[in-house]
Amino acid sequence: MDGSLRRNVSEAEWKMRLDLAAAYRLVRHFGLDDLIYNHITARLPDQDDRYLINPYGPMYDEMTASNLVKIDIAGTICEATDSEINPAGYVIHSAVHAARHDVVCVLHTHSHYATLVSTLDEGFVALTQTAFQFHGRVAYHDYEGFALDAKERKRLVADLGDRNVMVLRNHGLLAMGRSVAEAFRRAYYFEQACRTQIEARAAGKTRQPGRKVMNRTAEQWASGAAGIGGGETTREWPALLRMLDRTDAGWRS
Repeated sequence: MDGSLRRNVSEAEWKMRLDLAAAYRLVRHFGLDDLIYNHITARLPDQDDRYLINPYGPMYDEMTASNLVKIDIAGTICEATDSEINPAGYVIHSAVHAARHDVVCVLHTHSHYATLVSTLDEGFVALTQTAFQFHGRVAYHDYEGFALDAKERKRLVADLGDRNVMVLRNHGLLAMGRSVAEAFRRAYYFEQACRTQIEARAAGKTRQPGRKVMNRTAEQWASGAAGIGGGETTREWPALLRMLDRTDAGWRS
Protein backbone atom coordinates (compact mmCIF):
# COMPACT_ATOMS: atom_id res chain seq x y z
CA MET A 1 0.00 0.00 0.00
CA ASP A 2 1.10 3.54 -0.71
CA GLY A 3 0.91 4.62 2.92
CA SER A 4 1.63 8.26 2.19
CA LEU A 5 -1.31 8.49 -0.22
CA ARG A 6 -3.62 6.69 2.19
CA ARG A 7 -2.72 9.14 4.95
CA ASN A 8 -3.12 12.21 2.76
CA VAL A 9 -6.52 11.63 1.17
CA SER A 10 -9.95 11.84 2.75
CA GLU A 11 -11.94 8.76 3.74
CA ALA A 12 -14.39 9.58 0.94
CA GLU A 13 -11.64 9.69 -1.68
CA TRP A 14 -10.06 6.45 -0.45
CA LYS A 15 -13.44 4.69 -0.56
CA MET A 16 -13.95 5.87 -4.14
CA ARG A 17 -10.44 4.74 -5.07
CA LEU A 18 -11.20 1.29 -3.67
CA ASP A 19 -14.48 1.00 -5.55
CA LEU A 20 -12.98 2.17 -8.83
CA ALA A 21 -9.94 -0.12 -8.56
CA ALA A 22 -12.33 -2.99 -7.87
CA ALA A 23 -14.38 -2.12 -10.95
CA TYR A 24 -11.30 -2.29 -13.17
CA ARG A 25 -10.37 -5.69 -11.72
CA LEU A 26 -13.93 -6.95 -12.21
CA VAL A 27 -14.06 -5.77 -15.81
CA ARG A 28 -10.89 -7.79 -16.41
CA HIS A 29 -12.17 -10.79 -14.46
CA PHE A 30 -15.33 -11.03 -16.57
CA GLY A 31 -13.50 -10.43 -19.85
CA LEU A 32 -15.05 -7.04 -20.63
CA ASP A 33 -11.74 -5.21 -21.12
CA ASP A 34 -9.80 -4.30 -24.27
CA LEU A 35 -6.11 -4.55 -23.30
CA ILE A 36 -4.99 -1.17 -21.87
CA TYR A 37 -7.78 0.82 -23.53
CA ASN A 38 -11.17 2.18 -22.45
CA HIS A 39 -11.86 3.89 -19.16
CA ILE A 40 -13.94 3.87 -16.04
CA THR A 41 -14.12 7.27 -14.38
CA ALA A 42 -15.60 8.33 -11.04
CA ARG A 43 -16.38 11.75 -9.59
CA LEU A 44 -14.94 12.34 -6.12
CA PRO A 45 -17.79 13.13 -3.71
CA ASP A 46 -15.95 15.61 -1.52
CA GLN A 47 -14.01 17.57 -4.16
CA ASP A 48 -15.40 19.94 -6.76
CA ASP A 49 -14.54 19.08 -10.35
CA ARG A 50 -12.20 16.20 -9.50
CA TYR A 51 -12.36 12.71 -10.99
CA LEU A 52 -10.40 9.45 -10.90
CA ILE A 53 -9.23 7.61 -14.01
CA ASN A 54 -6.81 4.82 -14.88
CA PRO A 55 -3.16 5.51 -15.71
CA TYR A 56 -2.43 4.97 -19.40
CA GLY A 57 -0.45 1.78 -19.95
CA PRO A 58 -1.23 -0.75 -17.18
CA MET A 59 -3.65 -3.61 -17.75
CA TYR A 60 -6.90 -3.63 -15.81
CA ASP A 61 -5.67 -6.34 -13.45
CA GLU A 62 -2.85 -3.99 -12.43
CA MET A 63 -5.18 -1.26 -11.20
CA THR A 64 -4.96 -0.37 -7.51
CA ALA A 65 -6.50 2.26 -5.27
CA SER A 66 -3.17 4.10 -5.20
CA ASN A 67 -2.27 4.17 -8.88
CA LEU A 68 -5.51 5.77 -10.09
CA VAL A 69 -4.96 9.33 -11.31
CA LYS A 70 -6.84 12.41 -10.13
CA ILE A 71 -7.90 14.82 -12.90
CA ASP A 72 -10.27 17.72 -13.48
CA ILE A 73 -13.12 17.89 -16.00
CA ALA A 74 -10.69 18.92 -18.75
CA GLY A 75 -8.46 15.90 -18.12
CA THR A 76 -5.68 17.91 -16.48
CA ILE A 77 -3.76 15.86 -13.90
CA CYS A 78 -4.24 17.41 -10.46
CA GLU A 79 -1.62 15.61 -8.39
CA ALA A 80 2.05 14.73 -8.44
CA THR A 81 2.41 11.49 -10.38
CA ASP A 82 4.69 9.76 -12.85
CA SER A 83 1.64 8.40 -14.68
CA GLU A 84 -0.06 9.80 -17.74
CA ILE A 85 -3.62 9.38 -18.93
CA ASN A 86 -5.10 8.92 -22.39
CA PRO A 87 -6.74 12.33 -22.93
CA ALA A 88 -8.38 11.33 -26.21
CA GLY A 89 -10.17 8.47 -24.49
CA TYR A 90 -11.42 10.79 -21.76
CA VAL A 91 -13.37 13.01 -24.16
CA ILE A 92 -16.59 11.00 -23.94
CA HIS A 93 -16.36 10.69 -20.17
CA SER A 94 -15.84 14.40 -19.61
CA ALA A 95 -18.84 15.19 -21.82
CA VAL A 96 -21.08 12.93 -19.75
CA HIS A 97 -19.72 14.10 -16.38
CA ALA A 98 -20.20 17.75 -17.37
CA ALA A 99 -23.78 17.25 -18.55
CA ARG A 100 -25.09 14.68 -16.07
CA HIS A 101 -24.55 15.75 -12.47
CA ASP A 102 -26.52 12.74 -11.24
CA VAL A 103 -23.84 10.43 -12.67
CA VAL A 104 -20.92 9.48 -10.41
CA CYS A 105 -19.35 6.77 -12.58
CA VAL A 106 -19.02 6.44 -16.37
CA LEU A 107 -17.91 3.04 -17.66
CA HIS A 108 -16.91 2.58 -21.31
CA THR A 109 -16.07 -0.81 -22.79
CA HIS A 110 -15.64 -2.56 -26.10
CA SER A 111 -17.01 -5.76 -24.58
CA HIS A 112 -17.64 -8.50 -27.13
CA TYR A 113 -21.41 -8.93 -27.22
CA ALA A 114 -22.37 -5.31 -26.59
CA THR A 115 -20.07 -4.32 -29.43
CA LEU A 116 -21.66 -6.96 -31.68
CA VAL A 117 -25.08 -5.50 -30.88
CA SER A 118 -23.74 -2.03 -31.70
CA THR A 119 -23.31 -3.19 -35.31
CA LEU A 120 -26.88 -4.48 -35.75
CA ASP A 121 -29.55 -2.42 -37.50
CA GLU A 122 -32.12 -3.60 -34.96
CA GLY A 123 -29.95 -2.52 -32.04
CA PHE A 124 -30.59 -4.06 -28.63
CA VAL A 125 -33.55 -6.43 -28.22
CA ALA A 126 -34.51 -7.56 -24.73
CA LEU A 127 -35.35 -11.28 -24.67
CA THR A 128 -35.05 -12.42 -21.05
CA GLN A 129 -35.98 -11.37 -17.53
CA THR A 130 -32.45 -10.07 -17.00
CA ALA A 131 -32.59 -8.13 -20.25
CA PHE A 132 -35.98 -6.55 -19.58
CA GLN A 133 -34.38 -4.13 -17.11
CA PHE A 134 -33.04 -2.34 -20.21
CA HIS A 135 -36.26 -2.46 -22.25
CA GLY A 136 -37.00 1.05 -23.52
CA ARG A 137 -34.06 2.39 -21.53
CA VAL A 138 -31.17 2.23 -24.01
CA ALA A 139 -29.84 5.31 -25.85
CA TYR A 140 -27.97 5.21 -29.17
CA HIS A 141 -25.29 7.37 -30.73
CA ASP A 142 -24.17 6.94 -34.34
CA TYR A 143 -20.50 6.42 -35.06
CA GLU A 144 -18.63 9.52 -36.27
CA GLY A 145 -15.03 8.39 -35.85
CA PHE A 146 -12.94 9.00 -32.74
CA ALA A 147 -14.97 11.27 -30.48
CA LEU A 148 -12.57 14.21 -30.45
CA ASP A 149 -14.84 16.91 -31.89
CA ALA A 150 -16.60 19.18 -29.38
CA LYS A 151 -19.64 19.28 -31.65
CA GLU A 152 -19.95 15.50 -31.54
CA ARG A 153 -19.75 15.61 -27.76
CA LYS A 154 -22.85 17.81 -27.75
CA ARG A 155 -24.67 15.38 -30.02
CA LEU A 156 -23.62 12.44 -27.85
CA VAL A 157 -24.95 14.10 -24.69
CA ALA A 158 -28.19 15.01 -26.49
CA ASP A 159 -28.59 11.39 -27.64
CA LEU A 160 -27.92 10.11 -24.11
CA GLY A 161 -30.55 12.28 -22.44
CA ASP A 162 -31.42 10.91 -19.01
CA ARG A 163 -30.71 7.26 -19.81
CA ASN A 164 -27.97 5.27 -18.13
CA VAL A 165 -27.00 2.82 -20.87
CA MET A 166 -25.90 3.92 -24.33
CA VAL A 167 -24.96 1.82 -27.34
CA LEU A 168 -22.22 3.59 -29.28
CA ARG A 169 -22.96 2.36 -32.80
CA ASN A 170 -20.10 0.36 -34.35
CA HIS A 171 -18.05 1.10 -31.25
CA GLY A 172 -19.11 -0.21 -27.85
CA LEU A 173 -20.98 0.60 -24.66
CA LEU A 174 -21.40 3.39 -22.14
CA ALA A 175 -22.89 2.55 -18.74
CA MET A 176 -23.53 5.17 -16.07
CA GLY A 177 -24.36 4.97 -12.39
CA ARG A 178 -24.89 6.93 -9.20
CA SER A 179 -22.09 4.76 -7.84
CA VAL A 180 -19.29 2.66 -9.26
CA ALA A 181 -21.20 -0.45 -8.23
CA GLU A 182 -24.31 0.61 -10.13
CA ALA A 183 -22.40 1.43 -13.31
CA PHE A 184 -20.56 -1.90 -13.22
CA ARG A 185 -23.77 -3.78 -12.56
CA ARG A 186 -25.42 -2.24 -15.61
CA ALA A 187 -22.44 -3.00 -17.84
CA TYR A 188 -22.26 -6.61 -16.63
CA TYR A 189 -25.95 -7.37 -17.11
CA PHE A 190 -26.14 -5.54 -20.43
CA GLU A 191 -23.30 -7.68 -21.76
CA GLN A 192 -25.18 -10.80 -20.62
CA ALA A 193 -28.35 -9.56 -22.29
CA CYS A 194 -26.49 -8.86 -25.53
CA ARG A 195 -24.95 -12.31 -25.46
CA THR A 196 -28.40 -13.87 -25.14
CA GLN A 197 -29.67 -11.79 -28.03
CA ILE A 198 -26.82 -12.77 -30.35
CA GLU A 199 -26.93 -16.46 -29.48
CA ALA A 200 -30.73 -16.72 -29.49
CA ARG A 201 -30.98 -15.03 -32.88
CA ALA A 202 -28.41 -17.48 -34.24
CA ALA A 203 -30.36 -20.43 -32.82
CA GLY A 204 -33.63 -19.51 -34.51
CA LYS A 205 -36.69 -17.31 -34.33
CA THR A 206 -37.09 -15.58 -30.97
CA ARG A 207 -40.11 -14.36 -29.06
CA GLN A 208 -40.86 -11.68 -26.49
CA PRO A 209 -43.68 -11.25 -24.02
CA GLY A 210 -46.01 -8.30 -24.54
CA ARG A 211 -44.76 -4.74 -24.22
CA LYS A 212 -46.82 -4.24 -21.05
CA VAL A 213 -45.08 -7.16 -19.34
CA MET A 214 -41.63 -5.97 -20.40
CA ASN A 215 -42.35 -2.43 -19.17
CA ARG A 216 -43.59 -3.74 -15.83
CA THR A 217 -40.51 -5.95 -15.43
CA ALA A 218 -38.23 -2.99 -16.22
CA GLU A 219 -40.00 -0.99 -13.51
CA GLN A 220 -39.59 -3.86 -11.05
CA TRP A 221 -35.86 -3.92 -11.75
CA ALA A 222 -35.55 -0.16 -11.32
CA SER A 223 -37.53 -0.02 -8.07
CA GLY A 224 -35.96 -3.10 -6.50
CA ALA A 225 -39.46 -4.50 -5.97
CA ALA A 226 -38.29 -8.02 -6.81
CA GLY A 227 -35.43 -7.86 -4.30
CA ILE A 228 -32.90 -7.26 -7.06
CA GLY A 229 -31.54 -4.07 -8.52
CA GLY A 230 -32.81 -0.69 -7.53
CA GLY A 231 -30.71 1.92 -5.78
CA GLU A 232 -27.10 2.88 -6.10
CA THR A 233 -25.97 0.31 -3.51
CA THR A 234 -26.24 -3.04 -5.24
CA ARG A 235 -26.65 -6.41 -3.58
CA GLU A 236 -23.93 -7.94 -5.73
CA TRP A 237 -21.14 -5.51 -4.89
CA PRO A 238 -20.05 -6.85 -1.46
CA ALA A 239 -19.96 -10.40 -2.85
CA LEU A 240 -17.91 -9.26 -5.83
CA LEU A 241 -15.42 -7.55 -3.53
CA ARG A 242 -15.09 -10.72 -1.46
CA MET A 243 -14.41 -12.66 -4.66
CA LEU A 244 -11.64 -10.21 -5.60
CA ASP A 245 -10.11 -10.51 -2.15
CA ARG A 246 -10.00 -14.29 -2.41
CA THR A 247 -8.29 -14.02 -5.80
CA ASP A 248 -5.87 -11.13 -5.22
CA ALA A 249 -6.41 -8.39 -2.65
CA GLY A 250 -3.73 -6.21 -4.30
CA TRP A 251 -6.40 -3.91 -5.70
CA ARG A 252 -6.78 -2.49 -2.19
CA SER A 253 -3.17 -1.26 -2.07
